[in-house]
Amino acid sequence: MIGAAHAGGPTMSVLSKGRYTARFAQGPDDILAAQRLRALAFRDAPTGLDADTYDDQCLHMLVEDDASGALVCCFRLMPLDNGRAIEQSYSAQHYGLARLAKFDGAMVEMGRFCVHPDHHDPDILRVAWGAMTRYVDEAGIEMLFGCSSFKGTSEEAYLDAFSLLKERHLAPKRWLPRVKAPSVFPFARKLRLRRPDLKAAMKAMPPLLRTYLMMGGWVSDHAVVDRDLNTLHVFTGLEIRAIPPARKKLLRAVAG
Repeated sequence: MIGAAHAGGPTMSVLSKGRYTARFAQGPDDILAAQRLRALAFRDAPTGLDADTYDDQCLHMLVEDDASGALVCCFRLMPLDNGRAIEQSYSAQHYGLARLAKFDGAMVEMGRFCVHPDHHDPDILRVAWGAMTRYVDEAGIEMLFGCSSFKGTSEEAYLDAFSLLKERHLAPKRWLPRVKAPSVFPFARKLRLRRPDLKAAMKAMPPLLRTYLMMGGWVSDHAVVDRDLNTLHVFTGLEIRAIPPARKKLLRAVAG
């Protein structure tokens, strides 16, 4: 079932660091603002909305510039009591997640993560992760998961990145998602003999996924071709207990 953190409403207080503030959406206008930013980031549609039926089941986090009030980043969270509820998630549309249904702890799916294309300050990502860290701690989350997106639907520009994922970051077999989507790039098999150029791989890696990997995250062995959002995406999971202590300390310093 949807977790108690959603049913009872968000408990995290506002997080302010430097010039940015992270907070949960408080009503329809906030959610519309997030949907507009998502349309701009994912659909290159400055006047449109990116909305789906999952929005009503999620908490929505906003990161705003204190000086201008501009929304510079947003993402949504779907808390689940445990893995038995994972078929309710957005990711379950695209991946076979039966193995993760055995996960006993509280989980949260993070989705539609985007930063405004005109804003490139790395502190935006730091504040977003600080807010996520505080939420994870306060809600007792044991696994964070979602889809990490590469822009476009051709894998050619990302072969080194996918090769690095294959070599170092595949999910443990007990959690490995199975193929469900009709169109996928099975990179672990296709690039079995390829050795990655590390510099090229990290340059091509999406910032969100790079952060997951630095914390000990893992990915599916295939990428889903999502023509609706014009992306390739990999299922990404992170067991909170697996985050290296030094990384936890840095995250909590921002979240504190």
